[in-house]
Amino acid sequence: MADRKEGRPAPKTESTVRDWDDADPSGQTFTRVLFIDSDLTEVTNRGGVFEECTFRGVRFNASVHVDAAFVNCTFVRCSFFDTTFTRCKLMGSMFDDCSYNLMKVEGGDWSFVGLPGADLRGVEMTGTKLREADLTGLRAAKAALRDADLSGAWLHHADLTGVDLRGSDLSTLDPHTVELKNAIVDLTQAMVITTSLGLEVRP
Repeated sequence: MADRKEGRPAPKTESTVRDWDDADPSGQTFTRVLFIDSDLTEVTNRGGVFEECTFRGVRFNASVHVDAAFVNCTFVRCSFFDTTFTRCKLMGSMFDDCSYNLMKVEGGDWSFVGLPGADLRGVEMTGTKLREADLTGLRAAKAALRDADLSGAWLHHADLTGVDLRGSDLSTLDPHTVELKNAIVDLTQAMVITTSLGLEVRP
């Protein structure tokens, strides 16, 4: 399993749920629960809260999560095919060996999230807070990271080829350690990247 920042261990779970199919987590709160091999395909979750939970082999395919929270959770070998997160809080959660095809994220707070080496190619994230997120080795070719707060994010060896980054905070991005070929940026971001490269812009 990928390590959390500073080597912090995943929270210990206190109960286990297997094959949690036909679930409706809306409005409920779950704390330190281990969910194993459950199928949450097409589930609609409005306001459900998961705190320090672990999900192993859970299928979130085509599910919709609105104003929900997955705080300091751990996701291992989970599938997020066509999953939508709207205004959700995933602060401090860790993702390991998961798939994210066609995943969409609108708003929400994903600060301190761990996505090292994640394959986010084609994923859309708009207006999402990703402060100090671990995006080391991220593969996000042709994804959209629009209007995202990436301040303090770890982006070493991230592949942002062709990524739409317009409106995102790139103040801590080091263009020497990130692949930015064909990435789409606005004029303000272009100035930030140019300055990071040690260049001077003159009329």
